[in-house]
Amino acid sequence: MCDTCGCNVTHGNAHLVQAGGKLEKTEQGRESLTVLKNLLSENDHQAGHNREHFDRRGILAVNLMSSPGAGKTALLESTIDALNGEYKVAVIEGDLETENDAERIRKRGVEAIQISTGSACHLDAHMVHDALHHMDLNGLDIVFIENVGNLVCPASFDLGQHRNITLLSVPEGDDKPAKYPVMFRAADLVLLTKADLLPVLDDFQPQRAERYLRELANDAPVLHTSVRSGAGVEQWLAWLGTELTAQRQRLAQGETARPAVQPEGATLHAGEHGGHHHPHHHLHHHD
Repeated sequence: MCDTCGCNVTHGNAHLVQAGGKLEKTEQGRESLTVLKNLLSENDHQAGHNREHFDRRGILAVNLMSSPGAGKTALLESTIDALNGEYKVAVIEGDLETENDAERIRKRGVEAIQISTGSACHLDAHMVHDALHHMDLNGLDIVFIENVGNLVCPASFDLGQHRNITLLSVPEGDDKPAKYPVMFRAADLVLLTKADLLPVLDDFQPQRAERYLRELANDAPVLHTSVRSGAGVEQWLAWLGTELTAQRQRLAQGETARPAVQPEGATLHAGEHGGHHHPHHHLHHHD
């Protein structure tokens, strides 16, 4: 497992591998890979339970992923303002420390539950489950899960959400889908954020970013957005509305939706325990 960043063993699932836990004992000589496989299995089981919580109430659960500073919280603030009460929403905020982002959401009159992950660089289903027990889900339409800022690990863990949104901000550069394929393969929608900076940062070519995405065999739509100018917000809200309608139609037929989880991201972390490079190095295909 990743002993450096605590990617796989989190405060949400640590009880499984501690003394007396379900995964305390592993096969001799295969501890790292076996524990990782079992933790992922337990995570998926818990994620299914979380999804049942959402499905019973007709809620669409959306997982927001990006690098730090790409604009996830700003997008949520803008979304809440633009919805103007059309949908009732709540937010689960994941961050290493502080309640800063949750406080920003609460100022807009929306319930926000903060999860401080400590050393863990992603949320897992166990953490989200704990948050759900502190949240009133009745009457909600959409639950946004703002994952920890990280372009690798969050794509590898099912939280019980229905859709994944990956944000790519203009200042990051247009090659990120090529450098971080695990993350961008997991996206059901890509939001190009801070698009108002395109005239200034003219070395960012949206067409090139989208080409890298298509080379990953991902046909997810790409929307250009700017919180400052309001560009793309209408299209973003339309996408949410379409997804919420589709979610409720699925539920009426006894079905649900699952995100495109990419477990190889977690496997790359497992390799670090054996002395391999950090997963970010594995993924930098085009430097």
